[in-house]
Amino acid sequence: MITMSMWWFLTTLAITAFFYLPAYAYDNEPLQDTCVAVTDNQTSVFVNGKTCKNPKLATANDFYFSGLNVSRDVYPKFGIAVTVVGVKEMPGLNTLGISTSRADIEPQSLFPFHTHPRGTELVTVLKGTLLVGIFVSDPANIFKTRLLSKILYPGDVFVFPRGLIHFLYNVGNKKASLFGTYNSQNPGLITIPSSIISSTPRVMDTILAEGFQLNKTQIAELRRKFS
Repeated sequence: MITMSMWWFLTTLAITAFFYLPAYAYDNEPLQDTCVAVTDNQTSVFVNGKTCKNPKLATANDFYFSGLNVSRDVYPKFGIAVTVVGVKEMPGLNTLGISTSRADIEPQSLFPFHTHPRGTELVTVLKGTLLVGIFVSDPANIFKTRLLSKILYPGDVFVFPRGLIHFLYNVGNKKASLFGTYNSQNPGLITIPSSIISSTPRVMDTILAEGFQLNKTQIAELRRKFS
């Protein structure tokens, strides 16, 4: 039986959660019907997102994108093709906290280890067979992670939490295709280890050798492969 004090506690908790949880939204909350993004590379003022065009000047094309039904050209080095539909490709996404993408992965090819620093990704497999995995922290050892992996088939859905390193590998003998949906208009993409090896400016070879527990000759070989 719930006592009066417990009832007040649960009610207060529910009300607090109702008002507090929206603060966890990763992108700006819209304060008007539309905020179509305007690109101005000459401006000296930067905002957290994109500035808006006059709503009276918005058109249907600001909220439209065509082409997710076909694959883009494959990156020969990786065997993957990616089509992104973010705020850059669809200005009407500005402030809406959502974007999407399509990825096509050749047989026995890997979508490299990567993270999305600003968004959680929900993938839906359209065709093919994929081995996917995410690395989660191990509270008992900060230098180790746990791998959570699963084989996905057409119609399967998998989620990669925001910021966690993950991968997708085509284990089948046919091309795999999938859609990705993000709770950010610009989730970002950081590939690993290429983003570290080929950063600008470069990380010192001594630091890379220490960080990867390799010698400088091996670091030079990694630079050659990821440059």
